[in-house]
Amino acid sequence: MRLWAKEEARLVRSRCLNQGYDPFVDPALTLLEARQAQAAWNTLPLKQRLRVIRRFRHLLARDAEEIAQSASDPGARSISEILTAEILPLADACRFLERKGGEILRPRRLGVRGRPCWLWGATSEIRREPFGVVLIIAPSNYPIFLPGVQIVQALAAGNAVVLKPGVGGTAAALSLAHRLHQAGLLPGTLRVLPESTDAAQSAVRMGIDKLVFTGSAETGVQILADIAPGVVPAAMELSGCDAMVVRADADLDMVVRALVFGLRLNSGRTCIATRRVIVARSIATELEGRLSQALATVPRIKLADARNNRLLPLVSQAISSGAHLLAGELHVDRSITAPLVLAGVPLASRLLKEDLFAPVISVITASDDSEAVCLVNQCPYGLGASIFSRDVEAAKIIASRIAVGNVAINDLIVPTADPRLPFGGRGLSGFGTTRGSEGLLEMTTLKVISLREGTMRPHYDPTNPGDDKLFLNFLTLLHSERWRPKLSALVSVCRELLRRTKTQTQKLNA
Repeated sequence: MRLWAKEEARLVRSRCLNQGYDPFVDPALTLLEARQAQAAWNTLPLKQRLRVIRRFRHLLARDAEEIAQSASDPGARSISEILTAEILPLADACRFLERKGGEILRPRRLGVRGRPCWLWGATSEIRREPFGVVLIIAPSNYPIFLPGVQIVQALAAGNAVVLKPGVGGTAAALSLAHRLHQAGLLPGTLRVLPESTDAAQSAVRMGIDKLVFTGSAETGVQILADIAPGVVPAAMELSGCDAMVVRADADLDMVVRALVFGLRLNSGRTCIATRRVIVARSIATELEGRLSQALATVPRIKLADARNNRLLPLVSQAISSGAHLLAGELHVDRSITAPLVLAGVPLASRLLKEDLFAPVISVITASDDSEAVCLVNQCPYGLGASIFSRDVEAAKIIASRIAVGNVAINDLIVPTADPRLPFGGRGLSGFGTTRGSEGLLEMTTLKVISLREGTMRPHYDPTNPGDDKLFLNFLTLLHSERWRPKLSALVSVCRELLRRTKTQTQKLNA
């Protein structure tokens, strides 16, 4: 952990200890305490749990600058960006739960309407119950917003949470935990693990009930292998290689502004930032020229070695195959200056199918909408996409044909922060959902309770000769397409039931 993060984590942990709990303990003890705390937390009425989340939201607003500083990496993100990209949407997500949580989690009772007639006397109720202990493995790029939403949704549903922060995310994690306990969260209901992979693996071995992971597809596959023996349910929010489709009628000024925004946001460390620009061939040259000009005034950053090692071979391979740089530089010392934009990228380039966590985009062309859709869907990642066009109906048709979880028309990234919207991907971008109503339900498991009134239980009796004919007529009566067979079946069923009633009466009178 970096020195500034260590110091911040030390200060926040000190506050937690003064409040009477230590969020940083051995994983085995963490799981035991979390399970005990969850049993008590879940007995609280939902309204009471939501009141804790409301108070937490108020603390977010009061201490926003201090919380933002806990996630600030000097020289990388400004406090303003953290406030708008992390704390504000987290507060909105809390308010969404306060307003809609009770309605979403309310038991759903099924009465007579729609019930099969042969199930007379039966009523059912569908309940949503907490899993128990949810392990959240958080990313390093958005250490407040992404785990924060998952934490409050898990808590609202009645779970306890064990949080494994991403690299450098401990200070932010402890800052969130501190405010939640200030808001009235029961001690032990939220625990913070060390950042190490071993800590998460230990928690899995100790027996978690649900896992929520946000991170790379490669790491996600390893985690799925770890939880497979215990058949642990999971929601996996994995990498993206998002595409932007630019139709010939698009507002190019808006497109350029959107691309520059995506490249600059969090230094390109955003999973749904654009990595591929699929532009109509007729306007490709104009877009490339405008984008190159706009990026000339954007501050350059030198990528860290960890990102270079993966990116450089891909970029070099694309250039050797015919691509050329519109922005950015490759240096003889194998370092990269970003933002990096390549045009004329061959369709066979691996660069178009990799989950790159860096400010880099590739520009390719399409002759029409159908080809653009094919190019989007050729990538194994299906997290998100954007479409820019003045023809909204045409854009909606494209949106319906591309295999991704989130599509923004004439905007980029920001609409996904709407607390009402679920977020999740397809293919190598994972499965399961976070955020929105669906994200709250993701933190619950189903239970169905059925009640049968009265004393009639004909299904308990052994079958009799002729039952097969009765059942066939009954099936025809209920589900045949034509009315003549239905009428004939009705007559047959009535006759058979009358005959059986008469036989039963004669036996009783004998």
